[in-house]
Formats: sequence, C-alpha cells, structure tokens
Amino acid sequence: MSDLDLKGLFQKHAKALHSFLLRKSRDPQLAADLTQESFLRLAEQRGGERIDNSPAYLFRTASNLLIDHQRQQIRRKTDLLGEDVLCEVEAGGSSLDEITAARQSVERLQHAVAELPPRTQEIFRLNRIEGLTHAQVARELGISDSSVQKHLARALAHVMERLVEAGEQA
Repeated sequence: MSDLDLKGLFQKHAKALHSFLLRKSRDPQLAADLTQESFLRLAEQRGGERIDNSPAYLFRTASNLLIDHQRQQIRRKTDLLGEDVLCEVEAGGSSLDEITAARQSVERLQHAVAELPPRTQEIFRLNRIEGLTHAQVARELGISDSSVQKHLARALAHVMERLVEAGEQA
C-alpha cells in the first residue's frame, strides 16, 4: 500500500470510522484517538500480509481497539480496590507458582520498558499505564500527536520483542 493509497483511504473512511467509534464510545477524544490508531495499524501492515478489504480491516481494528480500551478501563477500576481486598483475592485463588510466574512477567515487562529511551518510557507510562489518550500525552509533553504515536509504536514493538524472547527462553 502506498502513502497515496493510505491518504485516500483516510480521506474516504476516517469520518465514518470516527462516527462509528463515537456512537459506540460516546467519547469524541477516544473516538479520534482510536481512529488514528486504526489507520496507524493499517499503515504498519504494509510489509505484512496483503489486506483485501482495507475498510473492513479498519473497522475491525477500531472495534478491537475499543474493546481493549474498555477492558483496560475495567482493569483500572480494580486498581482502585484496597490492598486488603486484593490480598484476600490473591490468597484465595492463586498458587505460589502462579504468583511467582506473574511477578516474573511483571519484572520482564519492567526490564523491557527500562531499556527504552527516557522520552519513550515517559510516553509509554502516560499512555499505557496512566491511561492518557494520545492527544492528552501530546498536550502534556508539548509534542505532536504523531510523535506520541511513533514513540508508542517503537515502545510496543520493543516490549513485545523482549517478552517473546523471554517466552522462548523459559
């Protein structure tokens, strides 16, 4: 897919994709972020498998991103629970092996993030851990939305590569 194809797809489908996401999320900023993220994912697919129906790919990607966002919001709500409640849940349902494996996974993730350049770490933390949208991160750091997206794409690729490597060694 050429840059012109991508630009044409954006001009043709961005408004409909944004409207679709806005209807589902009722959050204009989230809809805008997920629209951009969907096109970013499409652009990243250039070197991969051929996409026969780009509009369908965009809408499916957007839908999946929205589901991921909603799941993240639910997980974030559990982070607000008191430590005593979480200890009760942990003590009641997890074996020592499961707890150890989970801790090792968190350590691998922290190590992978620590390998990133400081600016990329900060952008990753603000977006993926604190839950700020791309636009909010861009405003907070005084950089462009596209810069945020590029840093996140690099960060996610690096983290995933490290986690896959760790999985192969285990």
